[in-house]
Amino acid sequence: MPSNVSHLPVTHRQTPAVEPDRGEWGALRAELHDRCNDQDLATLWAELAAGERRALMASARLVERDPRLAIHDLPKPSRDALRAAIHRMSQYAAQLRDSMNGHRPHKSRELAAHARQALADGNTEAALHWLAIIERGVA
Repeated sequence: MPSNVSHLPVTHRQTPAVEPDRGEWGALRAELHDRCNDQDLATLWAELAAGERRALMASARLVERDPRLAIHDLPKPSRDALRAAIHRMSQYAAQLRDSMNGHRPHKSRELAAHARQALADGNTEAALHWLAIIERGVA
């Protein structure tokens, strides 16, 4: 070994400190794991009455199944069919609710129109007032 080579001191790598759960990613990860285990479906299933379960099973084309069964007693394809039926029924309910409400524009549009008018009038204080209401999510 040449004499001009010096050895570096031995350093121990310090493990980085665990970062706090930023953006609640840990909660999202836990929710995704629960979904993999169908915990969200099991919770909903437990809250449904027998008639509601039968209707959901009919929508999922699982008419030969017993509605008294626990979710985890159903095979995975049946659980997936139930989840898809819930999604379809939820979308239908949302569309029905929207059509009953007359497809009214969101309330923030009216507030934005007030803010634009205030700007056109040169009243920045009033415009900021309307924008603050929109940003707070009051409407």
